[in-house]
Amino acid sequence: MTYTFDNIYTTPEHTLLRDQVAKFIAREVEPFAQAWEDDGKVPREVLRKMGDAGLLGLMYDPELGGGGADAMANLVFAEALSQSTFAGFIITVLVHTDMASPHLHHAGTAAQKAKYMPRITSGECITAVGVSEPGAGSDVAGIRTTAKRDGDHWVLNGTKMFITNGVHADLYFIAAKTGDARHAMSMFIVEKGTPGFSVGRALNKTGWLSSDTAELVLDNVRIPDHHLLGEENKGFYSVMKNFQTERIALGAMAIGHCTRALELTLDYVRQRPAFGGTLWDKQVIRQRLAMLDAKTRAARQFMYHCAWSVTQDKDIVQEVSMLKALTGELVNEVVQTCQQFHGGMGYIRETAIERLWRDSRILGIGGGATEVMLDEVAKRY
Repeated sequence: MTYTFDNIYTTPEHTLLRDQVAKFIAREVEPFAQAWEDDGKVPREVLRKMGDAGLLGLMYDPELGGGGADAMANLVFAEALSQSTFAGFIITVLVHTDMASPHLHHAGTAAQKAKYMPRITSGECITAVGVSEPGAGSDVAGIRTTAKRDGDHWVLNGTKMFITNGVHADLYFIAAKTGDARHAMSMFIVEKGTPGFSVGRALNKTGWLSSDTAELVLDNVRIPDHHLLGEENKGFYSVMKNFQTERIALGAMAIGHCTRALELTLDYVRQRPAFGGTLWDKQVIRQRLAMLDAKTRAARQFMYHCAWSVTQDKDIVQEVSMLKALTGELVNEVVQTCQQFHGGMGYIRETAIERLWRDSRILGIGGGATEVMLDEVAKRY
């Protein structure tokens, strides 16, 4: 089974981009990614190779090493990347391109961008974003990390949790409370090696095994005033703005997993002998896969409409929240069903469908849990 990815939103340039990403994955990822799963990280040189190929800053300014593309091209990239069955690799890249570095792109000064962005787009500097905490995940306003002025410096104290790229990043964008009001927080640039800033521990996860995830500790971390990213006390709104890019990327990841799981399963059930024929001869299996494919294709069109709406500067918080909730639940329905149809082989670590099953579970949690997303939708009725 081969999917046709073209639709009314895509262009020949998007097709070329998709092909470029597919060739990169086949050449630089698939032959080596199982070793990365065992090591718990993606080698830094892989991101540098992506930077050399012009794949790490599609939406950023060309003079800073970016591609000057729009949200539609960025979605094509994220979906193409998600055709890999190694989600740890995928999220390592997408956090760098779609979740962390956009904070600098949207809120950074010219000097901040000139200092960091060329190294970000080249893959030399890996980025992470520190918002979540032990007691504050989807409830962003509930963070307790603080930043207090001390002359021409800020002093940061607190703990961040579940931070992707937390161990291997070079540059961190950290959210901290800077006032008493519930939404009074600011974003800060913190470089690796800053005194008082450390990795508390690497976290052992169910899935995304080749993505390093960490607890970060800020113990009287002093940073200069020019490391404030954006306006003081406006960081909450910066985080909310960047969530739209992040959630579309996570939607693309979910749809990519659905597509690959269906492809793998259709191939498997057509070949697997059972009861004098193949599994494909069973009507219940054919109809179940057909419905899951229909749901995936419908969700995919909604996802592309959301990305198109971004290019039109529309307010789509409700739509993106719908997309995140929809795809986060759909991918778990699709992948678990596909794993079930693989039988015992679906529970063996050497199979791609088992890895997709483990890796998909987080997509209904990370980047905004389904229940929180649906509440965001309901608030806007």
